[in-house]
Amino acid sequence: MEPADLRLRNQLCFAIYTAARATAAAYRDALSETKLTFPQYLVMLALWEQDGLSVSDLGAELHLDSGTLSPLLARLETSGYVTRSRPERDGRRVVVQLTEAGGELRTVAEQIHCAIVEHLDMPEAEVIELRDMATRLTGLIQGRVAGQRGRE
Repeated sequence: MEPADLRLRNQLCFAIYTAARATAAAYRDALSETKLTFPQYLVMLALWEQDGLSVSDLGAELHLDSGTLSPLLARLETSGYVTRSRPERDGRRVVVQLTEAGGELRTVAEQIHCAIVEHLDMPEAEVIELRDMATRLTGLIQGRVAGQRGRE
């Protein structure tokens, strides 16, 4: 077996890490007018897609644990973008819903998304392919990690 090529520029992990950081920075700059952080924006994206998610469903959708998600939701609630409540029929669940202000913020987010994609100066098909490959990679890695945990 040949030794692994450990040059930094040849590492998939480094390419993905730097791309993720650059993407988050681009969104952070674009989001400055909304006062949303990038992680808060991701929460809002999930809620714009399906309002009224439970905290556990939201965490699963975003791949975030409750220790990370709860402070994000608290800040979004303080900003007036979401509310959290416990349904009477199941007081253990916490449901997150958009406020009117949170719903209205979607219009601004649509403009931000379009500006970011336009700034990439890539054909739409390549952007979609890149997104799909990143999603597939995440699934493959998470599947392997889950499989390894099951064998321990």
